[in-house]
Amino acid sequence: MDIKNLHPTTDSTNTAIENTTAAAEYAEKARIIKRASIIALIGNALLALLKIGIGWAASSLAVVGDGVDSAIDMSLAFMSLLVAREITRPADADHPWGHGRVETVATALMACILFFGGAQILLGAAKRIYAGSAISIPDFSALIVTVVSIVGKIILAWSQYALGKKAKSSLLKANAKNMLSDIFISSLVFVGLIFSSVFNVGIVDPVIAFFIGIGVIKTAVGILIEVNREFMDGNTKTESYRVVFDAVHSVAGAKNPHRTRMRRVAGFWDIDIDIEVDPELSVQDAHKIASAVEQAIKARIDCVYDIMVHIEPEGRGGHTNEGYGLSEKDIQARP
Repeated sequence: MDIKNLHPTTDSTNTAIENTTAAAEYAEKARIIKRASIIALIGNALLALLKIGIGWAASSLAVVGDGVDSAIDMSLAFMSLLVAREITRPADADHPWGHGRVETVATALMACILFFGGAQILLGAAKRIYAGSAISIPDFSALIVTVVSIVGKIILAWSQYALGKKAKSSLLKANAKNMLSDIFISSLVFVGLIFSSVFNVGIVDPVIAFFIGIGVIKTAVGILIEVNREFMDGNTKTESYRVVFDAVHSVAGAKNPHRTRMRRVAGFWDIDIDIEVDPELSVQDAHKIASAVEQAIKARIDCVYDIMVHIEPEGRGGHTNEGYGLSEKDIQARP
């Protein structure tokens, strides 16, 4: 039995306050994501047009490939705008936990688009290298647009990371990580163009494009690995559990925290935990302890969407065949 449900009037008021707070947090998060997405959309659109247009005119496959990458980033920024609108929708009968998980889905989709774009760049470069025909030296304009790209990507990466950190958005942080790899890619293109011009070796350009494709694919795989953890409700950071257990121990009468589960939903924590109390306590007193535990956890962990505290009589906790959740003993064995 969940003790928190035994006082409907008090709990209804608390739930209403918590739901209002969560809605306000999602609205603020959506506002930040929208701002970041507009910045990324405009910035990448300009860079994509410059790099694809000048790269094509300057006969530089590497610059064109870099431009295609920026065009992909532009489409991802547009997708982020859609996410910003979706996550503010309230919970409903079909989505009782709300619509926050759409950000996780969008992040996975972003990684898939990146992977496809990287594969296209890689295959195009490989085909040009395999052809073995004479490859012209890119025009000097390719160098200029690459410098512009490096400066532009530094500004965009910084803005996405800063806003992603502020909004605690996995989507924006993934986008910032992608743009950091873009800076490396553009720098690689710049070095390749210098090398081609100085030593008059045209083959360097498609070779650089080949490695650009590999870099984009590597970034996509890294993002997929991270987002898969959220899809699977995983959490490898034991420090989060230690904070929760410390919060429980700070409440008089709360004992033996166990069967604890923590998962991320679009940057917000959803926490389930079992605790033990004196079996002689009244329901009302046990409920007060559960509420105190909930507040203690919220005071130590930011962005908590929901906490479910289950009460058990002292000495009965952990005596179950249910094989889920962590106890203090479980995390002591982990780094």
